[in-house]
Amino acid sequence: MTALDSPARHPAGLPGIRHLTRFEDGERLHSLLWRMGDGWRMISSAVLGGGIGERAWIMNTQVTHGYRRIDPDRHLADLARTAGAHGPGVGLMTAADVREYGFAHDGGVHAVATAGLGVRGWAASPAEGTVTAPRVGTINIVAILPAALTDAALVNAVATATEAKVQALLDAGYDCSGTPTDAVCIAARSPHPDDEVHAFAGPRSLWGARLARAVHAAVLGAAEK
Repeated sequence: MTALDSPARHPAGLPGIRHLTRFEDGERLHSLLWRMGDGWRMISSAVLGGGIGERAWIMNTQVTHGYRRIDPDRHLADLARTAGAHGPGVGLMTAADVREYGFAHDGGVHAVATAGLGVRGWAASPAEGTVTAPRVGTINIVAILPAALTDAALVNAVATATEAKVQALLDAGYDCSGTPTDAVCIAARSPHPDDEVHAFAGPRSLWGARLARAVHAAVLGAAEK
């Protein structure tokens, strides 16, 4: 496995992102890596680094459509380590080509979305659930806010980003709420003693409104690609 690091081609203002290329299982695969450094609290549903806590990096990595590894967390950690990302981080994966991402920013909030929409549907379904995740398709959302949020506001931000995602899918003409393996990562600043810590991130709050607009535009851009 070889990792090649190069600057990602992205709109001006997208912070800290790198484009990585590797050869794995006979395929050329790609990743997006943010080396955030210290001073960030993140909430994520990702398989690596999920939950709430201090995190130093985020990786959104492409895997093969027939991905069958049963240790995705270890796989992602190895890829991040190879790319020079150290300490705790968040690792997401998708079968989509992450180079075809959507990007938007609004009032200091930056959002990036990758969209694999081959396996999609509505969240409420009569189908029985499974213990393991379905095959990889996945809409992955990464959003970065330059403000400090309480734990409750971080949870609120995930809900806001999810609502904006569904709105974008409908606007793009997709009759669905997402895929069975969608994941999200919201990064907010760690609070300092004199900082204001925001208690709300719903779609009509200051930062939630900006987050919603940025995620909506990023997912719409990725879906239309």
